[in-house]
Amino acid sequence: MPTVKAIDVHGHYGVSRDQKYALTNGFMSADAREVVRRAKTQNVAVTVVSPLAGLMAKSRHAVERANREAAKVVAGCPGMLQWAILDPLNERTFDQVKDLMTGRLFAGVKIHPELHGYAIRKYGRAIFEFAERQGLVVMTHSGQKHSLPEDFVGFANCFPGARLILAHLGFGYDQDPSHQVRAIQKSRHGNVFTDTSSSKSLTPNLIEWAVDEVGADRILFGSDTPLYSVAMQRARIDRAEIRESEKRLILRGNAERLFGVRVQGGTSC
Repeated sequence: MPTVKAIDVHGHYGVSRDQKYALTNGFMSADAREVVRRAKTQNVAVTVVSPLAGLMAKSRHAVERANREAAKVVAGCPGMLQWAILDPLNERTFDQVKDLMTGRLFAGVKIHPELHGYAIRKYGRAIFEFAERQGLVVMTHSGQKHSLPEDFVGFANCFPGARLILAHLGFGYDQDPSHQVRAIQKSRHGNVFTDTSSSKSLTPNLIEWAVDEVGADRILFGSDTPLYSVAMQRARIDRAEIRESEKRLILRGNAERLFGVRVQGGTSC
């Protein structure tokens, strides 16, 4: 088992519905207990999750239901924190986030412009004004046309009290692996980060290059569990050709600082 206890900032639970084949959807689905069990095998102490039911939602109201359910699921499953899903096309999710953020297991908000059908260029100001006012961490899908990392930078620069994690280091719809790193380099307030939750993380030298470009203190460990294997994603950081101190920052230290938590105890439900 890996020796450094980690925090996975990018997890989910629930049923995958967006793959072509039912078999693949089955592979990419897991309930909360199974997500935590897999995390425990890799010495991941905390997984920050959003429910797939709120991201692959069939209606705007499904996001609200999924957030309510997630608060109960996370509360009953030690080893998890909650990303509350914010949909700017559903005004009620703003009020719901304000209610959920009073809970001790709330980590921040998750947005997904692609799955929810909006361009961050159009709705970013509303999201980031809200995030700064509430002092929130924002986790976003990034790398596709509605969620290009560079389109977030202006909002992060205008609202320095909001902290942004651009998910999926190395992922770009145009095959350019540098989008997330270049966005961090263009940010001005040290409030933009990326996570490793992409199959592109397996590319030789990508992790190492990113550390050289922006520093290990701007990169967080994320697995995108159960859509990807947490063991695979964890091994990529453990075996990266970077300093041990840099691995510790990526695996845990940066998340502890960002969320104001300290890893302790186990991850059993």
